[in-house]
Amino acid sequence: MRLIRKQKSRSSSQPDWRKYQDTLKSPRRATKRIRFIPVPWQWITLFFVAIVAILILFFVGSDEAGYESVGNTASSKTVRQDRLIEKTDFPIFLGNTQMINLTKDPIRVDFDGQVYLTYPSIDTGLQQYMLKRMDRVNSRYIGIVVMEPETGRLSVLAGFNKNEPNEDPCLAADYPAASLFKIVTAAAAIEEKGYTARTRLSFNGYKHTLYKRQLTDKKNRYTNSISLKNSFAQSVNPVFGKIGALYLGKEALEVYGNAFAFNRKIAFELPLSMSKLKVNDDSYHRAEIASGFNRQTTISPIHGAVIVSAVINEGVPVEPTVIDRVENKQGSPIYLSEPRFLSPAVSKETADVLKQLMIATVTSGTAKKIFRGHHRNKVLSRLHLGGKTGSIYNRSHDARFDWFVGFATEKNGTEKLVVSVMVAHEEYIGTRAAQYARMVIERHFKNYFSKKKKTAGKNPSE
Repeated sequence: MRLIRKQKSRSSSQPDWRKYQDTLKSPRRATKRIRFIPVPWQWITLFFVAIVAILILFFVGSDEAGYESVGNTASSKTVRQDRLIEKTDFPIFLGNTQMINLTKDPIRVDFDGQVYLTYPSIDTGLQQYMLKRMDRVNSRYIGIVVMEPETGRLSVLAGFNKNEPNEDPCLAADYPAASLFKIVTAAAAIEEKGYTARTRLSFNGYKHTLYKRQLTDKKNRYTNSISLKNSFAQSVNPVFGKIGALYLGKEALEVYGNAFAFNRKIAFELPLSMSKLKVNDDSYHRAEIASGFNRQTTISPIHGAVIVSAVINEGVPVEPTVIDRVENKQGSPIYLSEPRFLSPAVSKETADVLKQLMIATVTSGTAKKIFRGHHRNKVLSRLHLGGKTGSIYNRSHDARFDWFVGFATEKNGTEKLVVSVMVAHEEYIGTRAAQYARMVIERHFKNYFSKKKKTAGKNPSE
């Protein structure tokens, strides 16, 4: 500021009157010169029209032009080829392209007379391995989702629908969430009530029932005391029912349900249904919601993986993706995937507690039997494993929905995996959801450790 003031004072103390007069005259002279140039307004108009026409031809008429339809699908929305297309453009771009149970890549997409190569994130070898092991005899639906929690890339998207073979159960949100919702209830209790894994809670009666008489704080000689960690691991309904009916209000269940992406659209390249949650003021209804003892709270297998990703990512859910890149006929990429995240669902501290609860489910809870011997297993012993199970019959009691969502993280490394599996068993219980989860975790990390060993052999200094 001082320097500017000095410069101004110097110029004012030494005025150059002749130069000052010239500056006043020169604009007038220029104006007069311009005023007498004979340029009709029609020529100016034609000039601007020509520029607009050139721009339109450049962006629309060339081989790299925009387009408005995919296959037989008519749409007014335009996908631009001259720049990276958006994730939200894929329902238009893919059109009727079949994406269920991919076993090869790239995928050829015919779009408006042009051919594009679409490279999915799917590990076709791992997916083929899981597809061959699906129990199609005893199952009505099977949905297996495997995802990298730090990027959202799906390495497995395998589905089986006995009634509608062309529909992918991984994308549908018609399945009761059952006890998976205990993850949301636990998160709300940790954040709102200050619960820890060691917090002691009480209940009366059986662990897997939910009667109104169990939803009281009355204690007697038959009252059981249990930690939050063990009640989660053993999926004790009356404990979580009491949390929902007595300690958390309607608003808290709704807020944390929405934070974990219920009642909201999750961006994805394929048509992913929205998971549903509805809470009313009735205390017993809140108990049903909080414990997962209801059929109205529904979820998709992909959403199950998103929920677990928040636990691994210090409270931040990742946005799922199944397309890595798309190339035009010249081999130039018109789409490149990048990691995207939803708003934080919970704090890092809460996510750490949830991780403890999920680890207990595998070591001492409802998934203990399926993962028995994992400490001695050559592959699983090198991993931290956690999860949550859930099961409930449909209304007609002719199908039992069976869930496992969980994670596997390398103990001495950075590799992480999230798994979400849903199975609807029919008359007989076939392969359980947790069994599929163990299969896919063990297979993935067996391949991963093998590649890692080869790489270490080539680079002994690392």
